[in-house]
This record gives sequence, C-alpha cells and structure tokens, in this order.
Amino acid sequence: MKKNISLNIYILFILLLSSSFGFAQVTTTAPVVKATGDQLYCPQNTIKIVTDFSITHDPLETGTKGVFIQVSSGYSSGFDQLALSNPASHPNVITSWDSTAGKLSITSSTVGDVLYSDLVAAVKDVVFTNPSTSASGTRTFSITIGNANYLPSTQHFYLYVPSTGITWTSARDAAAASTYYGLKGYLATILSADEAKLIGEQASGTGWIGGSDAETEGVWKWVTGPEAGTLMTYTFWNNGEPNNQGDEDYAHITQPGVGIRGSWNDLSNTGSLTPGDAYQPKGYVVEYGGSAGESPLEIAASTKITIPEANVLTPNPICDSGSFTINATATAGATISWYNQATGGTAIATGSSYTTPVINTTTTYYVDAGCESNRKSVTAVVNKTPNTPTVASSNVSRCGPGSVDLQATTNVGLINWYTSSTGGTSIFTGNNFTTPTITTSAIYYAEASNSGCLNTNRTPVNITIYTPPAVTDETVVLCQSKKKILNAGIAGMTYLWSTGATTQTIEIGTGGTYTVDVTSPAPQNCTSRKTIIVEEHEIPQIDRIDVEGTRAIIYLKKEQPYFEYSVDGSNFQDSNIFFDVPGGLQTAYVREKGGCGATAKNFVVLVFPAFFTPNNDSYNDVWEVTGMENYPQAQVAIFDRYGKLLAQLSTSRMSWDGTFNKIQLPASDYWYALKIDDTHPILRGHFSLKR
Repeated sequence: MKKNISLNIYILFILLLSSSFGFAQVTTTAPVVKATGDQLYCPQNTIKIVTDFSITHDPLETGTKGVFIQVSSGYSSGFDQLALSNPASHPNVITSWDSTAGKLSITSSTVGDVLYSDLVAAVKDVVFTNPSTSASGTRTFSITIGNANYLPSTQHFYLYVPSTGITWTSARDAAAASTYYGLKGYLATILSADEAKLIGEQASGTGWIGGSDAETEGVWKWVTGPEAGTLMTYTFWNNGEPNNQGDEDYAHITQPGVGIRGSWNDLSNTGSLTPGDAYQPKGYVVEYGGSAGESPLEIAASTKITIPEANVLTPNPICDSGSFTINATATAGATISWYNQATGGTAIATGSSYTTPVINTTTTYYVDAGCESNRKSVTAVVNKTPNTPTVASSNVSRCGPGSVDLQATTNVGLINWYTSSTGGTSIFTGNNFTTPTITTSAIYYAEASNSGCLNTNRTPVNITIYTPPAVTDETVVLCQSKKKILNAGIAGMTYLWSTGATTQTIEIGTGGTYTVDVTSPAPQNCTSRKTIIVEEHEIPQIDRIDVEGTRAIIYLKKEQPYFEYSVDGSNFQDSNIFFDVPGGLQTAYVREKGGCGATAKNFVVLVFPAFFTPNNDSYNDVWEVTGMENYPQAQVAIFDRYGKLLAQLSTSRMSWDGTFNKIQLPASDYWYALKIDDTHPILRGHFSLKR
C-alpha cells in the first residue's frame, strides 16, 4: 500500500512539473501555429526560415513561455546555425542557440510569458546560415510552442525528462501519466532514422525508451504507446548490443561517449546502481502523438530549405566537329542555368538540356541550379581523327627467321597493328612494334585511332625473309712448317676473312681460328659466318725407348694426342706401350695420324731364357741371350748358386751348353750377370738347367 501511495505522489509531481513547461493545457484551447517558407538556399548566404508565420490562440491566452525552433532533419552540427537577425528590434525576447540539439529558443527577456505577437515578429526574423561551400541536402525547421521537440515527418512531439536512477517501469508509468497540450504521453517508440537522430543524438538524452524483450528473450518489441506489441523492425543498437548481461530486458539510449552517439543498449529494470556509471539511467524520453482518438496538434509548424544542386551528365565525345546536347537534373523547384565560365557571367541558356553550337575543339561548360558556389563543369570532348599512319619503311627485310622492329607515326592518337588490311583484331598498340618470330614473308598493317576516332586507311609494311648463305664450320689439320688453303665453301658471294682477305680462299701457314663472313648478293645481303679451326700438328720426335723384358715403352720429346705408335711398321696404336716384343733388334715407329710426318728408332730386346735342356734333341739345347749380338761390348757371366764363375759369354761365344771344363753340370738353378757397356746397368737374374 505504501508503494502505491508513493507512486501516486510521484506521478502527481510529474504532472505538476509538466504543467510548469506549458504542455498540460486544461482551461484554454491550444494555439494553432502556421508557417510557410519552403525555399531554395545557397550556402554561405543567410535566409529567413519563414516567408510567413502566425499563431492563432485563445483570446484568454495572450502569451506563452516561448517558441522553439529546431533543425529537425538534415542537421549539420558545427555548420548549420539559427539566429535572430536583428535582436535590437525585438527587445522583449532573448534567444539561446543549442548547437548540439540544433535548437534555437526564443523566450521572454524578463520573468513571465512572451506575447504571441512578439514571438510571431521574432520568428519572422530568424535566419539560417551555413558557411561551408560543400553544404548540400535539405534542412527541415520545426517551429513549436513549448519546449518539446517536434518532428514534421511523424507530427509527434518528444521530451527528454531527466531523472537520475529512475527504473524503466517507473519511467513507463510517469510517461503514461503525462500530457502535452492534451496529447497522451508514452515512453518513446522509435520507428525511423529521423526519430533516432532527433531523440538520441540531437537531444543528447541518456535514458529509457519503450522497447523490451521481457516477454520472450531475444524478441524485442515496442511495449508502450500506439505501437505496443509490435516487433522492433527498426533498431539502432550500439556495437555489441543488445548483450543481455544480467537479464537486461529494457531498451535504453546509450550515454554519449560510449560507442555510437545516440545508439541503444539493453539494461535491467534498474540499470547500474553505481552513481555516475555510464549505465546508470539518467532519465527517459516521452513521446506525444498518435494515441487512439487524438487529433494532431497544430502547436507546431515546419518549413524547409533545400540547397539546390545540378547533376549533369557528361556527353559522349565526338570526332572532329559537331554539336552536343548536354542533359542535367536539379533539385525540385530549382532552375538549371548554363554558363561558359566557372564563376560569374551571364547564363547562356536555362533548362534541363542545352544544345551547344557546332564546335571543333574540346570545350568546357558550366551548370548550376541557382547557387554559383555549386556550379559544376562538364566537358564536351572533341577528338580529332588522326592522319593515315606514316611508316618508317614500307619494305622491311631480315635474314632468316626472327622478329622485326616496325615503326609508324601519326599526328595524334595511337597506332594499332593488324595482320589484315581490313577487320580483324589489333595485335599490338604503340608506335614501335616488335613482331613475333616469323619464318616466311608477311605483311603487317598500321592503323591510327584517337579516343574512338578511327582512320580506317591502314598502311601496309611488307616483310621479306631471306635465306642466309648455308655455311658449315670446319676443323682442319695443318702440318708443321707446311701451308694450307682454306675455302669459304660457297661461290658467288662476297667474303671477309678474319685476316682481312676478301677472296673465297686463303692460304695460311699457322694454326688458329679463322672466320669468314659470307654475304649473299643484293638485295638479300645476308651474311653467315663460317669458323675454321686450324690445328697445327707437329712431326713426332722419339726421345728414348725403355725396354723391360719383352715390354717396350716409346717416349717422345713432346707427346700429342694425334700421334700413333708401332713396333712392326704395320700395326699402329694410340698407346706407346708394347708387350711381348720379340727379342733382338727392333724398330719403333711414330707417325702423325693425318700424314704430316713420321719417325723411327731401333731398339734391342734382350730375352733371357728361363731354362734350357742340353739333351741334344735340337730344342733348347743351349742357353743364350737373344739380342745380345746387337751389343758388341756385351758380356754375360754365369755362376752357380755358390757364386762360382762357370762361363763367360760375349759376341764371340753366344751360348752355354751346361758344362764346366767339358764336364756336364747337374740340373739346378744358375745365375747370370749381363753387362752391356759402361752406360747401361748390369742386368741380373737366374735360369734353370734341366736334364
């Protein structure tokens, strides 16, 4: 019971508070406010917001607290401004401009009400200014009796009531208990961006509105006023909202400085209980109008200004000369004017389209819708058709397959290259064109174009592919101290040798690399280079021949890979090592493989038999050194195993029969020592006597 008494007292307090603002009228008829003045406005100028204004009121009521004029839509904070143009002429009123809300208050200069006549005169002198050259759009001005905000698009009134710490349910009841000139109040329901901006951003209110998801979590509905029970199809939640932290079921306009200005968040019925916290409720927003059985009040009127702007369509370019028809649209009610200069000047035409005279050069025109500061340019582009292309050469040739550099110019524009005289697709754009590799004669065509203006006369370039002389590189052998003839290999050409000679053949006497450029006759003039590597081969010279048993190694004074070797004069080989060479006097042969020369040298192969059998069967009956006869000074001493000298051989006695003092010696191993002469080492070994 105490709670009900407290609530009734609170509601009575709100009603008394509301009457003090002049919107709980009971004994008099609400005044009727009329205003005219939908106008066009040019930025940086000053314009009165009404062309006429009147207040029709009850004869018993001669005045009120004041008039409130708000930029209710299109407001540009920091640029738009409302002011009384001549304050000295209105001594009975004072004005106050709220730049955040975009609202001008006109109230009494003394304590008490202001006569309606003084308010009418003052409103007629209220002006709007915007200093920005880039200002655009439409501004709607709401002119209302009383301090509630009026929105022409809804014809509703909105009042923010400060009340720190008030709960959502208490705010709902207080709003429902209030009236404004007979209109029933309710927690605001916001159905459009215009409402959201006026209530949340321009009013700078931090408080409750009439939305809730208490019935079904996550399903937000409007639960107050004429929209009660309808889904919230338009919302303006802050980032991350609604987040339902702590069973938050009620919609609330977020405190400025927290996220998006004027956006919403969800709170519990009490909100934060911490004084000064950003989520502690600071009040609520009451909306008036639209309830059942209510007729719209006429205590407010509205006018608007529109900043006229022309939007011009750029015409398509033409070629060489002609006339353009340029079209433009403008803000409703504005007159489009055409100029030939960016500022000032006299209009050369008016209307939504302008047909230029015949022009042959690119020309810029200008258009506006009544505001010179919004004058826009439009360029009528005239492109010149280029001349027929001029090519660097109409006949181009090259020797052998490959690419060709082609060049063409024109007086204006670009060169497009084609492979056909008409039609087809351009394969390259540019003055300098390097063709792909071509193997046979071909024709390319140059065509000039300039931004769509085309000269269809294509200039051909003939490309001829010549076959260069077919030359073959060679490697030839030059014998030492000999001469050789080098031949370019193709007759009927011109020649240039690396020696400076210009004949088909040259004679050379030294090895090295020789080149000859072979050029075909005109018009081909194709050159091929032949390279001849001349390898000068020496004549071999034998240095020595080493004999180890029946193996002989031939050493030269200078080894060369083009030498070959033999020890019989018939069978030659690349290796200088020979095995199983017969004993006796032999000859070593070395020659150059190409026939440049040869040399020979004798050598002796000494063969020491491993055994002998003196049994008079005519086979191996004596032991003798084969080849010893080639060394006149040679001597062979034969010893038994105890070192006793048994026999001595020389060129006069070449063999041993196995006797000592004519007595046959037993089968055994015997040793020998051969001394050829003082320049050779003594050769030692052993052999067997078998019986």
